[in-house]
Amino acid sequence: MLYFILKAALSGVIIAAISTVSRRYPGFGALIASLPLISVLGMIWLWRDRPDPANMADHAMATFWFVLPSLPMFLAIPVLLKAGVDFRAALIVGCLLTIVLYSLMIWLGPRLGLRL
Repeated sequence: MLYFILKAALSGVIIAAISTVSRRYPGFGALIASLPLISVLGMIWLWRDRPDPANMADHAMATFWFVLPSLPMFLAIPVLLKAGVDFRAALIVGCLLTIVLYSLMIWLGPRLGLRL
């Protein structure tokens, strides 16, 4: 249980740091957010729990393929906000777009030979 609390606390500190930095320096906050910190932490925790090179390689490759369908959200939200759409609505549309693209990746990926 202590291990779980440590993982959650460290992940939470990263998210809090991003939001705090972003208030004053939006670009720098975005840079921090774009770093694969959560993915790297996830791989560290996974390796500690199950040090299996094949499993880790599969995890890292699947992470790469799942990052791709999340990227359009970061284009859709600013376009919607600049068009006058309310933040909550823009965020919901961005998240729905991501869900649709994730679903498409889950369906299409194995058909293209991807191990997800």
